[in-house]
Amino acid sequence: MTETMNALVLDLVEWIAREPRPYSEVIETWRTSCPRLTIWEDAVDGGYVARRPVAGVGVSVAITEAGKELLRAHGRLV
Repeated sequence: MTETMNALVLDLVEWIAREPRPYSEVIETWRTSCPRLTIWEDAVDGGYVARRPVAGVGVSVAITEAGKELLRAHGRLV
Protein backbone atom coordinates (compact mmCIF):
# COMPACT_ATOMS: atom_id res chain seq x y z
CA MET A 1 0.00 0.00 0.00
CA THR A 2 1.41 3.40 -0.93
CA GLU A 3 1.73 6.19 1.64
CA THR A 4 -1.14 8.09 0.03
CA MET A 5 -3.39 5.05 0.12
CA ASN A 6 -2.31 4.27 3.67
CA ALA A 7 -3.20 7.83 4.74
CA LEU A 8 -6.60 7.55 3.07
CA VAL A 9 -7.28 4.19 4.72
CA LEU A 10 -6.37 5.78 8.05
CA ASP A 11 -8.75 8.67 7.31
CA LEU A 12 -11.57 6.23 6.47
CA VAL A 13 -10.99 4.11 9.58
CA GLU A 14 -10.79 7.22 11.78
CA TRP A 15 -14.02 8.58 10.27
CA ILE A 16 -15.85 5.31 10.95
CA ALA A 17 -14.32 5.12 14.45
CA ARG A 18 -16.18 8.29 15.44
CA GLU A 19 -19.47 6.40 15.06
CA PRO A 20 -20.69 3.36 13.16
CA ARG A 21 -22.03 4.49 9.79
CA PRO A 22 -24.69 3.11 7.48
CA TYR A 23 -23.09 1.11 4.67
CA SER A 24 -24.82 3.30 2.07
CA GLU A 25 -23.23 6.44 3.56
CA VAL A 26 -19.77 4.88 3.62
CA ILE A 27 -19.96 3.72 0.01
CA GLU A 28 -21.40 7.04 -1.17
CA THR A 29 -18.69 9.01 0.62
CA TRP A 30 -15.68 6.77 -0.09
CA ARG A 31 -16.56 5.27 -3.47
CA THR A 32 -14.06 5.86 -6.26
CA SER A 33 -13.96 4.86 -9.88
CA CYS A 34 -10.16 4.90 -9.89
CA PRO A 35 -8.82 1.32 -9.85
CA ARG A 36 -5.66 2.55 -8.14
CA LEU A 37 -7.50 4.03 -5.16
CA THR A 38 -9.12 1.08 -3.46
CA ILE A 39 -9.55 2.68 -0.05
CA TRP A 40 -12.75 0.87 0.98
CA GLU A 41 -11.47 -2.48 -0.26
CA ASP A 42 -8.11 -1.99 1.48
CA ALA A 43 -9.84 -1.17 4.77
CA VAL A 44 -12.06 -4.25 4.52
CA ASP A 45 -9.25 -6.53 3.32
CA GLY A 46 -7.04 -5.31 6.17
CA GLY A 47 -9.78 -6.18 8.64
CA TYR A 48 -9.96 -2.58 9.88
CA VAL A 49 -13.72 -2.19 9.33
CA ALA A 50 -16.59 -4.65 9.07
CA ARG A 51 -20.16 -4.65 7.84
CA ARG A 52 -22.79 -5.77 10.33
CA PRO A 53 -26.56 -6.08 10.02
CA VAL A 54 -28.46 -3.85 12.45
CA ALA A 55 -32.15 -4.41 13.02
CA GLY A 56 -34.21 -1.50 11.78
CA VAL A 57 -31.19 0.20 10.22
CA GLY A 58 -29.88 -2.20 7.61
CA VAL A 59 -26.17 -2.75 7.18
CA SER A 60 -23.82 -0.72 9.35
CA VAL A 61 -20.05 -0.33 9.11
CA ALA A 62 -18.00 -0.28 12.31
CA ILE A 63 -14.35 -0.29 13.23
CA THR A 64 -12.79 -3.59 14.33
CA GLU A 65 -10.11 -4.31 16.92
CA ALA A 66 -7.57 -4.34 14.08
CA GLY A 67 -8.84 -0.89 13.07
CA LYS A 68 -8.37 0.38 16.61
CA GLU A 69 -4.84 -1.03 16.65
CA LEU A 70 -4.10 0.65 13.30
CA LEU A 71 -5.26 4.03 14.64
CA ARG A 72 -3.25 3.64 17.85
CA ALA A 73 -0.13 2.67 15.89
CA HIS A 74 -0.43 5.91 13.89
CA GLY A 75 -1.27 8.21 16.78
CA ARG A 76 -4.94 8.49 15.89
CA LEU A 77 -6.50 7.19 19.07
CA VAL A 78 -10.15 6.21 19.02
